[in-house]
Amino acid sequence: MNKLHFGNLSPSVTVEDLKELFGERNLSVADQVLLKSGYAFVDFPDQNSAIKAIETLSGKVELHGKVIEVDYSVPKKLRSRKIQIRNIPPHLQWEVLDGLLAQYGTVENVEQVNTDTETAVVNVTYATKDEAKEAIEKLTEHQFEDYSFKLSYIVDMDAAPPDQAPRTRRGGRSSRDQGSSQPGPSGDFGPPRNRQHDFPLRMLVPTQFVGAIIGKEGLTIKNVTKQTQSKVDIHRKENAGAAEKPITIHSTPDGCSSACRMILDIMQKEASETKTTEDIPLKILAHNSLVGRLIGKEGRNLKKIEEDTGTKIAISSLKDLTIYNPERTIMVRGSLEESCKAEVEIMKKLREAYENDVAAINQQANLIPGLNLNALGIFSSGLPVLPSAAGPRGAMPSMAPAGYNPFLSHSSHLSGLYGVPPASAISHQHSAPEQEVVYLFIPTQAVGALIGKKGQHIKQLAHFAGASIKIAPAEGPDVPLRMVIISGTAEAQFKAQGQIHRKLKEENFFSAKEEVKLETHIKVPSTAAGRVIGKGGKTVNELQNLTSAEVIVPRDQTPDENDEVFVKISGHFFASQTAQRKIREIIQQVKQQEQKHQQGGAVSPHHSK
Repeated sequence: MNKLHFGNLSPSVTVEDLKELFGERNLSVADQVLLKSGYAFVDFPDQNSAIKAIETLSGKVELHGKVIEVDYSVPKKLRSRKIQIRNIPPHLQWEVLDGLLAQYGTVENVEQVNTDTETAVVNVTYATKDEAKEAIEKLTEHQFEDYSFKLSYIVDMDAAPPDQAPRTRRGGRSSRDQGSSQPGPSGDFGPPRNRQHDFPLRMLVPTQFVGAIIGKEGLTIKNVTKQTQSKVDIHRKENAGAAEKPITIHSTPDGCSSACRMILDIMQKEASETKTTEDIPLKILAHNSLVGRLIGKEGRNLKKIEEDTGTKIAISSLKDLTIYNPERTIMVRGSLEESCKAEVEIMKKLREAYENDVAAINQQANLIPGLNLNALGIFSSGLPVLPSAAGPRGAMPSMAPAGYNPFLSHSSHLSGLYGVPPASAISHQHSAPEQEVVYLFIPTQAVGALIGKKGQHIKQLAHFAGASIKIAPAEGPDVPLRMVIISGTAEAQFKAQGQIHRKLKEENFFSAKEEVKLETHIKVPSTAAGRVIGKGGKTVNELQNLTSAEVIVPRDQTPDENDEVFVKISGHFFASQTAQRKIREIIQQVKQQEQKHQQGGAVSPHHSK
């Protein structure tokens, strides 16, 4: 992964010349340099050093009269689905990047690389080799504002022959997934952890106190970890020159709280000894997708925590979120005792929100066979960021081998959403996917948030989902709900509706413990309405039991000009999606039977004699 190819070298270039160049450019000393005629292979100690070498040298430095070219050295057989994109504007929003990547295929994973560069770097895994190839071809030198994207293949070990990369049997796991140690945020190996239940505490501390927290020869931090039975990662080398450094604490909830208390105590004692007059508030980092549920409807949760603990709590603005920083800062002011009490309550709410997301997907994944959880995009506006495992602030975690991450946000084709698509998931014809129209009802007060400033959010959402999204005019001055009309394929519907559910949750239109449940209307042919209901209501009852959604076919409807009537669906996102798919399947079956009947009616006269 960190081996680079240096091309267009003059025959007179020596190994010493290259090493001297690395020294001049403040590049990490290469572990190994293999020089050939006109090119060289150089091993760098880590990915960060390799990226810095590419960014610093490729096409920018002349050596012995020739401009050198630098890129990853990736054997052809390992050039497959994985690519790296560099020189991404740091202020680029995740949704915009998601939409851009989705234009070339199904994105399975995006991992941000923590680097010393001013711009962002991500590693992207596509579903197929051809999709990655197209992305390389189309996105190389892609201009975004004043930034030009740089792309490279990176090693894809899944593409290696069996003797090089052990493959798992279908449905099985490789030995490395079965309880083996995984790298921690600092790169070291800790004891195996259950990622689903490991929700670390992330803190920000003033850089001036980092030395005191670590202690002489690391004795202070070792004492903290020993007493609290926790793993504490202090990311002191990240964000050079920053006034604050992130700390990640892995432990049980009690262990995290104990470590937090000890760290706050250390900082207060150090401030007293150094006669620092500045206040030292507790700062907790939390992913934006969880913060809305911490705040609660109309700020009730936060107000209660303040009242119960005697603290004052402020949360950083959404404007501070960028591609580098998907976390918001929760600042708690109060005495040591008060702050520690607030930490317990804040983390309880954040853990609860996280576990609810995990449970929601685990519960609903069984309802749609083969559902690819990596393709959801409803729990956060970011890439797969789990701050607790992110290590340095903004750095991206590697995915748990067989685990689930509720913070995934990637677009995908319908086959990516459903794995091997069930009959209900796709059109039975081989032409373009059938366009569907869905009428979704949202709280009137949420309309502004959905539209965004100058209509930017709804435009980005429509582009991301590949759907037409329109908000119908209000039927009166005080109506509680507004109708959103979504037109697009089944895939576009899934993404658009999912993002709307996510937006309403993030903007606190639903309370922390309240699931986002919306009413959805879809039109069905009047001839299919009876099939949706079933004999004695049997089908609709089974549908409700299967999906957990409320499904109503209003009686005494007058079919419209297209001979269609409405079916009303109420429920949370997965319940509604499953009900919609099942009803579309019934519609498809009715249409097929009508076609067969018509064909049979056309030939029957020849057989009546």
